[in-house]
Amino acid sequence: MFDTILNKIDDIVWGVPTIVLILATGLILTIRAKGIQFTKLGRAFKQIFKKNEGQGELSGFSALCTALSATIGTGNIVGVATAIAAGGPGALFWMWVAAILGTATKYAECMLAIKYREVKEDGHVLGGPFYTIEKGMGPKWKWLAILFAVFGVLAGLLGIGTMTQINGITSAVNMAFDPDSSNIAFTIGENSYTWATVIGGAVVTLCAALVIIGGLKRISKVAEKVVPAMALIYVFLGLSVLIMNATKIPAAFALIFKSAFGFKAVAGGAIGWTIKQVTESMQKGIARGIFSNEAGLGSAPIAAAPVQTNEPVEQGLVNMTGTVIDTLIVCTMTGLGIVIAFCNPSFEWAGKKGVELTAAALSFDLGGDGISVQFLLMLCLAFFAFTTILGWDYYSEKCLEYLTNGHMKFVMIYRVIYILAIAIGPYFTVKQVFTIADITNGLMAIPNCISLIVLSGIVAKETKAYFDKYPKLA
Repeated sequence: MFDTILNKIDDIVWGVPTIVLILATGLILTIRAKGIQFTKLGRAFKQIFKKNEGQGELSGFSALCTALSATIGTGNIVGVATAIAAGGPGALFWMWVAAILGTATKYAECMLAIKYREVKEDGHVLGGPFYTIEKGMGPKWKWLAILFAVFGVLAGLLGIGTMTQINGITSAVNMAFDPDSSNIAFTIGENSYTWATVIGGAVVTLCAALVIIGGLKRISKVAEKVVPAMALIYVFLGLSVLIMNATKIPAAFALIFKSAFGFKAVAGGAIGWTIKQVTESMQKGIARGIFSNEAGLGSAPIAAAPVQTNEPVEQGLVNMTGTVIDTLIVCTMTGLGIVIAFCNPSFEWAGKKGVELTAAALSFDLGGDGISVQFLLMLCLAFFAFTTILGWDYYSEKCLEYLTNGHMKFVMIYRVIYILAIAIGPYFTVKQVFTIADITNGLMAIPNCISLIVLSGIVAKETKAYFDKYPKLA
């Protein structure tokens, strides 16, 4: 019953209008910013390590790491697997489309967040889509800003910030330490939970609580150290898979493109085409793509707002690299590894889900016993998801701060509730937590994308002014 209700809500939120809105936003911003994700990408990567000067609380690199800490997570390992399992290999193609257009979206939303941010008397900075909507579109649109902030709190508390992350961690821990689920701690209804799940969940909850109480600066310090290291480890694993299976990559790409456009084998060896397959691939690919890179979601601008800079365009460039790193590199490695395994008839994937499917596919590709891959995935996923928990606590706190006019008493209460949500996350199914996350993500994206389309002229104007001011950077 609960699953049926969630699925119906998900189908409504992620219907054709939302998909069209998100893709249209990226396309409009790509045109208005003159293809900035293509023409200025090299400059954007150079900008990451530039020393920032100006008002703010964080360096540009710290802000990018904070944003990446919230994006490089279960979406890259579990989310890609669930998208392919539900929407077919073609879902990966639609993740790419969403990411390419989303790079321009990420640039625009982060740039606008700095332009419309508020610097308090004590130097404290608050910014994000709520201020972009209120200040950029005008006070009469404050209701839309409030709506975004409410959805942001819900996304952090119930979706992408807590339950999906802790669920992914404990699933990986259980896969590594008790793959047969033989050591049952307790049973609720038809679901049984192992000691590995219970202990893993408790340890992560405790560690998250210790960092969350420390606030933004502690979160950013953890992110600066953990994000680059964990990304390199996972990229090494992904590259190993692709190098060892280089001759199989063309077949994997062929399957991805056929599936994306609804072509599949039918009776008699012919090729059939189905609208349903295209719709499912688009829905799951775009939804999981946004889950992974958060372009258009409105979260990264909240991390970008406190950056020490007086040039909004510069931080927009820095943050747009996050979408490239997250989806076009990390998710692609995961997705290709899974699809390469799918291309082999001897690969048994039926019944596998989430991290279990990813681990099985990568182990199959590497030809080992799977144990080493399981443990490596467990470590990567644990760090990925843990930093995502921290990043989303920060995002949702800032949304709450906007809603309560900065009353920190409410923020402290929220931190306790957030930690409790982490604690109960392991006891939902993978499908349930991802469906909840998809719903809250879609609700966040709608008001944010509306504002970006309305303010696309400002994006074009600011971008042109910056590169006219610094012609050598053009």
